[in-house]
Amino acid sequence: MNFARDIVDAAPSDSTAIVELTREGSRRTWTFGQIARASSALATSLGRRGVRRGDTVLTLIGNRVEWVLAMVACFRTGAVVLPCTEQLRAKDLSLRLRVTRPRLILADRRNRTELEQARPDCEVVYVPDDDLLRDTAPAPAAELAPDDPCLITFTSGTAGEPKAVVHAQRYLSGQHVQAEHWLDARPGDVVWCTAASGWSKSARNVFIAPWIRGATALLQDARFDPAERLDLLERERVDVLCMAPTEYRVLAKRTTLGALPGLRGLVAAGEALNPEVLAAWREATGLEIRDGYGQTETGQLTGAPLGEPARPGSMGRPLPGMRLWVDEGELVADPATVPTFFRGYLGEAPPETTVPWRTGDRVREEDGWLYFEGRTDDVIISAGYRIGPFEVESALVAHPAVAEAAVVAAPDAERGAIVRAVIVLRDGFAAGDALARELQDHVKATTAPYKYPRRIDFAPELPKTPSGKVRRALLRETA
Repeated sequence: MNFARDIVDAAPSDSTAIVELTREGSRRTWTFGQIARASSALATSLGRRGVRRGDTVLTLIGNRVEWVLAMVACFRTGAVVLPCTEQLRAKDLSLRLRVTRPRLILADRRNRTELEQARPDCEVVYVPDDDLLRDTAPAPAAELAPDDPCLITFTSGTAGEPKAVVHAQRYLSGQHVQAEHWLDARPGDVVWCTAASGWSKSARNVFIAPWIRGATALLQDARFDPAERLDLLERERVDVLCMAPTEYRVLAKRTTLGALPGLRGLVAAGEALNPEVLAAWREATGLEIRDGYGQTETGQLTGAPLGEPARPGSMGRPLPGMRLWVDEGELVADPATVPTFFRGYLGEAPPETTVPWRTGDRVREEDGWLYFEGRTDDVIISAGYRIGPFEVESALVAHPAVAEAAVVAAPDAERGAIVRAVIVLRDGFAAGDALARELQDHVKATTAPYKYPRRIDFAPELPKTPSGKVRRALLRETA
């Protein structure tokens, strides 16, 4: 098996693979034939620099075609690619360099200062560099086994130091399940997954899943601008949109949503979606946002089924062929049924595929639909009540004053713990005791009163990982 040969080289050479929108404002289309030739040339260039099958290549490039070419070049020769988000700082990069010991680094010149502070001890090649793509000697596609390594991604580090997750070649081909049954990419579609390069969702959904289905990937190298996002959806005639829940929330609250001609599908993953956000998008576009769930270690596991009405708050059902169940409130998976299950953490013994994988996520099941309730260490036990943070957060963000909310436990001598909410206000609202009481009353009126936040703190922003997930551990430490 070989993704570059089986998907890229096998596609019609004149079909559009990528529409690239650069930070400078230019637009360029790339055909599958151009991607095949350029990635082959890059693979040859990397080989001349000593990169061999099994070696690690670290990339520090944004959502631009050079990142895609680097990924495909590694897939072609059997090198292992470690894509890193540009949001990483020198300390983060130092960890990745120490753990993975890359043979070579491909980096955008705009990241030079941060990378140099991390003090890499291998060759660094900066892009764009046309010389890398001028080698005409073709790089043969290596014949790879399903369990050969291909990709390293790091966990978010929400519960400790990030860990290096090693995925196998089968991770790439295994994306066909979610590409068909959740993402719903189709031949000729334009698919836009807005995830930044360097995170697990981008590694599977920016171009791999769309290409498996014969679709075009839209690639934009720019900061998130809500108004521009809506304009591009219409201008580029996007068929399928995959965004983080936070992006859906921001667009719903800070822009005027309207009909988006041509848009056929909306999907989200990474955290639960709030009911009022789902309703706003449904009313404006006539489309349901179909939520899904996965982990860095497992890839996509669930998704709202096609052809069925989405259920607010649900992350869908297990994807076809995957066996999941809830054990004492925790979601568990059978690794043998998950084609995208990881090879293991780098430097550690591989996980037993005959042993159930405990996700560490608290989930409830209703009629086969799964509902995320938080991490196992996120659930708040107050006066004997078990309170999931998502329900309280959903109630809070439904208030017009609240832009974002995160809920954690705070110690309490009488109750053991109480619900603490950290609130980011929308423009035009002032923090104060009166507003805090109003928010408490609002939660009491929206959900079971015992769940209301007995403590409310206002903050200018929430602490987040580079991938945008709230760092609840930091909030608990300050409680």
